[in-house]
Amino acid sequence: MYKTIHQYYLYILSNKKNGTLYIGVTNNLERRMFEHKNKLVEGFTKKYGLNKLIYFEIYPYVNDAIKREKNMKKWKRQWKIKLIEEDNYEWEDLSKDWTYFD
Repeated sequence: MYKTIHQYYLYILSNKKNGTLYIGVTNNLERRMFEHKNKLVEGFTKKYGLNKLIYFEIYPYVNDAIKREKNMKKWKRQWKIKLIEEDNYEWEDLSKDWTYFD
């Protein structure tokens, strides 16, 4: 019997450097970014135009990704900014070159 390998993503979106932040979890980051960029997701991200992927982490188990999301949502904003800027100082859209959107 083969074990299926899954990936789950904790991700952070923004609309600009030092802008509004959104933290979410998905099992398909490309599809989810397509939904955010095309405003197919009702709610907070659509209302504030949050469609730049500025940070993400990969987890093998959904419970780990959800635990991290819940924990991170309690963080002070400055802690989140520090985490983002460790790897993405300019807040570049990490999904900007994905062909999924073509």
